[in-house]
Amino acid sequence: MPMIDADGCLLNVSVEGRDGGPTVMLSNSLGATMQMWEPQMSALTKLYRVVRYDRRGHGKSGVPPGPYSMERFGKDVLAILDDLNIEKVHWCGLSMGGMVGQWLGANAPERIGKLILANTSCYYPDPTNWHNRIKAVSENGLASIADTVIAAWLTSDFREREPQIAAKLKAMLIATPQQGYIACCEALSRLDQRDLLPRIKAPTLVIAGRHDTSTPVEASVFIRSQIPNASMTLLDAAHISNIEQPHNFTEAVVGFLTQR
Repeated sequence: MPMIDADGCLLNVSVEGRDGGPTVMLSNSLGATMQMWEPQMSALTKLYRVVRYDRRGHGKSGVPPGPYSMERFGKDVLAILDDLNIEKVHWCGLSMGGMVGQWLGANAPERIGKLILANTSCYYPDPTNWHNRIKAVSENGLASIADTVIAAWLTSDFREREPQIAAKLKAMLIATPQQGYIACCEALSRLDQRDLLPRIKAPTLVIAGRHDTSTPVEASVFIRSQIPNASMTLLDAAHISNIEQPHNFTEAVVGFLTQR
């Protein structure tokens, strides 16, 4: 796995799958590493070259001091593509990864083929929840919020049915560098990308989770309404829909990417 320098921050990057094929880039939620995409990798690597990475402040990537911003996250992606000599990718981002995808779709349209925005939002009208989370993590660490976050990530039915998967996600969250997590929360507390959406020209699929309380269905409906010709798929899942509904998520992604 290469470490790629983005303005002095080393980013942990993985490239797998078909050499010379079209490229799909996957982008994680807050508090997750590239391992969150394991349920999709078998299907995607048969068809595509797949690029995954740990966002700055996460996983094995560097943790420079904040503040971070969506522009910074977007430029990190462009640094990865430039280093790998990849001209254009299809983008699939979940939650925070979808927010970075919105930035890229509007600001680097020549680098994006198709755009998949899953379980995401473009705007938080009230930053209070993020400020509260920053305070909790600053004072008591990520373990103090882990159960609350996992309850939002996965429905109670799924957590009861798949306790090992839930435990693995919780461990991934708790292992996130505290300062990196806080710096990302600060970026989210300022999120307002509503004006970017009409500028996105890439074919776009919005994926929503019926039980998602973190980025509710209404947020996805708004995004779809603002991006020209965007379509939307609703899955029976909470926030991390690619893990809760792996088959249906993968089917939606591959179906969208392969349609002409």
